[in-house]
Amino acid sequence: MAVQAASLNLSCAPITSATWRTRSLILILMTVIATYFWVESRYPALMKRYHAGTQIKVSGALTFGGVYKVDPSMPYMQRVWYTTVNWLDANRAGMTFSFLFGPAALAFLSTLRTRRTKSRYLNTLLGTVAGVPLGVCSNCIAPIARGLYASGMSTESVLAAMFASPALNIVVLMMTFALFPMSIALLKLASVLFLIFVFVPLITARPTASEPVVNFAIDIPVTETWGEAFRTTLTSYLKSFWNIFRVAFPLMLLAAVLGALVVELIPQQALIGQATMLGIIAVSFISTFLPIPMAFDVAIAYILMTKGVPLPYVAAILCTSGILSVFSMSVIGKTISWRVAAAAYGVVVCLGIVVGLAVRTLG
Repeated sequence: MAVQAASLNLSCAPITSATWRTRSLILILMTVIATYFWVESRYPALMKRYHAGTQIKVSGALTFGGVYKVDPSMPYMQRVWYTTVNWLDANRAGMTFSFLFGPAALAFLSTLRTRRTKSRYLNTLLGTVAGVPLGVCSNCIAPIARGLYASGMSTESVLAAMFASPALNIVVLMMTFALFPMSIALLKLASVLFLIFVFVPLITARPTASEPVVNFAIDIPVTETWGEAFRTTLTSYLKSFWNIFRVAFPLMLLAAVLGALVVELIPQQALIGQATMLGIIAVSFISTFLPIPMAFDVAIAYILMTKGVPLPYVAAILCTSGILSVFSMSVIGKTISWRVAAAAYGVVVCLGIVVGLAVRTLG
């Protein structure tokens, strides 16, 4: 019996009892990939940054560290090249996880009978719950999000997972409340919750024009053996991997270059002096665009605050960076809709401006 697997506009055929072997194998694959990443890389790194507390350090323009040391006296294009390489190196583990886990999630979800509800708000909540424990930044979540969307999950679930993973992670939240005044930390949390539970259901109320349907149909025999289940799992995973990799990988390389080009244009003394409205607007636009790693937003905002950067700029950076980036926007645009991608960017920028102006006005 043919079982309809994933497509970007999915209508899933009935699941037979034979799929339990295939589903089990894919679930094991997902568990192995996720456990290795969480235990060996992500959460140890996050906890190290959390325990660093006020001694947390940043040595790169877009990363905590890097292969090359970038000196402001270097020629502009050399700095761009070094920053690009540093970004790719810093995101190596997270991107490897996302490019491996995303296809597994796509293959697994495609075997489930139901992947969305009729309620946009419940779908948003489900996406949030799925995104919080992932522990990946706004860049690394993008390939996973493409897999979730291709499996047939709703737009609101996908967007909620994308925003929740970097911004509502428990370690990142603990860092935020430990390093910043309570009022600033609450503004950060409020802006994230507004983005997820107000913006996401509203933007998905209108139909979106996604990519053309990609057929991932896989034939699973009614009397499926373990050998057949293994072949089905492998076939499904490889097709899912190619669907994600062919779009996300080139966009990842482009995002690395664009992020380096933008960040290396910023003068060192750009944030020194009294905060202005134009300054807050510029900070919000640039901060939302930059593709930074997990918890880098908290670290860089805190370091800038300790160096005397005006608090409105610090608050704007904290509430805009790390939740979206040029990479995640491009994947949203290519996978879901450029209208949704532009709207997400615009809303995050506006939140940063509002927060910055509020802090400037209220002191």
